Amino acid sequence: MIVVVGSLNMDLVVRSPRLPKPGETLRGGPFATYPGGKGANQAVAAARLGAKTAIIGRVGADGFGQMLRIAAEVDGVNVEQVLDTPTMATGVSLITVEDGGQNTIVIASGANATLTPEDVEVAGSLIASARVVLLQLEVPLPAVIRAAELAREVGATVILNPAPAPAGRLPAKLLSMIDYLVPNESEAGAFLDEPSSAPPKGLARALAAVTGVPNAIITLGEAGAVMASPSGAIHQPAFRVQAVDSTAAGDAFVAGFAVALSEGLAPTKALRWGCAAGALAATRLGAQASLPRRDEVLALLRGEGPLKPVAKSQARSRRE
Repeated sequence: MIVVVGSLNMDLVVRSPRLPKPGETLRGGPFATYPGGKGANQAVAAARLGAKTAIIGRVGADGFGQMLRIAAEVDGVNVEQVLDTPTMATGVSLITVEDGGQNTIVIASGANATLTPEDVEVAGSLIASARVVLLQLEVPLPAVIRAAELAREVGATVILNPAPAPAGRLPAKLLSMIDYLVPNESEAGAFLDEPSSAPPKGLARALAAVTGVPNAIITLGEAGAVMASPSGAIHQPAFRVQAVDSTAAGDAFVAGFAVALSEGLAPTKALRWGCAAGALAATRLGAQASLPRRDEVLALLRGEGPLKPVAKSQARSRRE
C-alpha cells in the first residue's frame, strides 16, 4: 500500500496567453475548477497507476471538501482518514496557465493547515500497512514529521516532495528519516546556501550532501530527472510531449516513482516510470484530470504511441 499524508485543494484554474507581470491585468481565457492539492494529486495518481492507496488529510465541511473526497474515492483512494474541519474552509489553489503550459500557483491552505500529529497517529494502522509513505509540505510540519516517524517504525520507504519550497531549513530530524527527497530545480535551490550553477547531476549531489538524504532526485521538466545516490548520479531523459498544462506533472512523477518502488523495481527503473507519468500528465488540462492510468504509462515505457524519449541535449526545464 501507498499512504499519502498531505493536502487536498480545489484548483481554480484560468488560461492566459502568458503569465502576468507584477501589477498587470490580463484578459484570461476559459476558467475551470479541478480537484487538486499535492497530497490528493499524488494519491489519485498512485491509485490510477495500480497501487492500493490511502490519504490522510483535512478538508472543510463545505461543498469543495465533499467534492474532493468523492473525486479521490471514485479513483479508488481510501479516504476514511480525510477529516472534516467545520471551522475552516477547504484549501484552494489559484492557478494561471499560459499557452505554453507553464503555470503560477497561489495556495490558500484552509483546512490543510489544521492537520495535526494526533490526526496522523489516529491513522497509524494505515501507515503500518504501507510499503511507501509519500509526504509534501502543504500541511503543517509537525504532522509531516510524525508521519515520517511512524513510517520508519514499520520499515516503510519515505519519500518527501518538499513543495512548496521551505522558507528555512527543514529539521535535521525529518531529513534523517527520508529515503528519497524529490524537489524540482527551484525547490532544490532552496536547500543550498547560495544559488548553484552546477549542472543537474552536480546539483543533485550537492542536495544529497547538504541534506544527508541518501537519495536526491531533481525533476527537470522537459529535461527529465536526475538522481544522486550512494552508487552515483544518473540522468533519466524526458519523453517528448506537446505540453498543455504542467500543473500536476511533478505530482505524477512522484506517484509513478513511488508505485514502481512499491512493486520492487530498482530506483533507476522507477525513475523512468516517474518521467513517463509526468510526461503524460503534462499533455492534459487540470490537476487530477490530467493524471495518467497504468496502461498509458506501460505503453509509453514500451515505446508505443507518438511520445518518444527526448534527447539529453534538448529543452531545459519546465516548472512543475
